[in-house]
Amino acid sequence: MTYRYHYDSPLGGITMASDGTALTGLWLDGQKYFASTMPKDCKEKPLKIFEETIHWLDIYFGGAEPDFTPQLSLESTTFRKEVWEILLSIPYGKTMTYGEIAKKIAEQRGLVRMSAQAVGGAVGHNPISIIVPCHRVVGTNGSLTGYAGGIEKKMQLLELEGGLEKQQRKMEKCKY
Repeated sequence: MTYRYHYDSPLGGITMASDGTALTGLWLDGQKYFASTMPKDCKEKPLKIFEETIHWLDIYFGGAEPDFTPQLSLESTTFRKEVWEILLSIPYGKTMTYGEIAKKIAEQRGLVRMSAQAVGGAVGHNPISIIVPCHRVVGTNGSLTGYAGGIEKKMQLLELEGGLEKQQRKMEKCKY
């Protein structure tokens, strides 16, 4: 059985999903691929994992870096899971480019290169937004591209982490 729960955040509603033990989804209401891993026959139910996730979100939206991660269950292809593991390694307030992620995966797989576009597809299909920080991935020149929740929300999340100002300075340097 899959369970769902709603959270009101400063960015709007957030819908969470769980298998009863781990978090399986977290989407900003209305985002692209909303509830992509959540079956239609799920039940609304308060669970311990939702309490932990709400605690994490409260800390995060309070402007601090949470010192724990709720238990996650990320089910997908091996490639997507590899990309999502790299997303989990991007530090709070920092960013990484699609190309840098592609290079890491190519190295892990012993390949000469990997497509940054393929990485972009995996990033875009991340089912656990914010906690698996796909908002920290930027274009090659530092541009704020491609966020399933919308560029405005990506900017708000990076600003909350103190990373937006740093990102804008990087982009200014690229212009010259």
